Amino acid sequence: MTFGLAGILAVLLALPCHDTAHASEVSWSELPDRSAQTFEDPYRDLSAAQLDALLTIVRARTELQGPDLAGNRRAGLEETLAGAVGELEAAGIEPDWLISQRWVVAERRERAATAGNPDLDGSQATLSGFVIPAPPDAEGRFTAYLVPERGMCSHVPPPPPNQLLRLVFEEAWYPQFIYEPVRVSGRLEIDPSNRVMRVVDGPVKMASTFTIDVASVETLTSPKTEKPWPLRPPSADDGRQADRK
Repeated sequence: MTFGLAGILAVLLALPCHDTAHASEVSWSELPDRSAQTFEDPYRDLSAAQLDALLTIVRARTELQGPDLAGNRRAGLEETLAGAVGELEAAGIEPDWLISQRWVVAERRERAATAGNPDLDGSQATLSGFVIPAPPDAEGRFTAYLVPERGMCSHVPPPPPNQLLRLVFEEAWYPQFIYEPVRVSGRLEIDPSNRVMRVVDGPVKMASTFTIDVASVETLTSPKTEKPWPLRPPSADDGRQADRK
């Protein structure tokens, strides 16, 4: 079977392209959508005592709405409520307005933590970080996660989703140890996913905004003092998988 020039060209164009030579070095600070990072948050400037007073108001009002509240308990709650309201109002803070803003602010904070930079969607990118091995995903692909600081997801909570990268490999690849420092290159895509998997001490929710289809991996250092990752590759039994888009 022979191909003409047009046929050969068609075959070449159909092959997957990993143009890592033109991949741009991307910093972690570039990953979040900048337009989502600046927003009005009336809770940001409250002191710890003021936040506690606001919480006291919410709890007291909730309990006062309950049935069969004893008279002395009701009187105590009303006194506590009045004191907390008076404390905030004396500082020029309107507690009712603040309480009405709680879900608005929660939504803004959620977007700041999850929104990805649209300018990077579909780009060839190179990022450096610390890798966490992961079991294959629901489609059987080899996966791992990249975080900006060693210890995230085990010794400290996971980073925000737009600071946690899901890595997908065409062939099996496993780091020598957990949090091995690496540099990865490949296609960066806004592709939200959510999974629960075991990381060192127990199950951890791994919510990620970005996926990188990895074309190349470079180990940066291999300090002998690092705690080695188990020699066997991670499997689905290491944690419950719940990849969802």
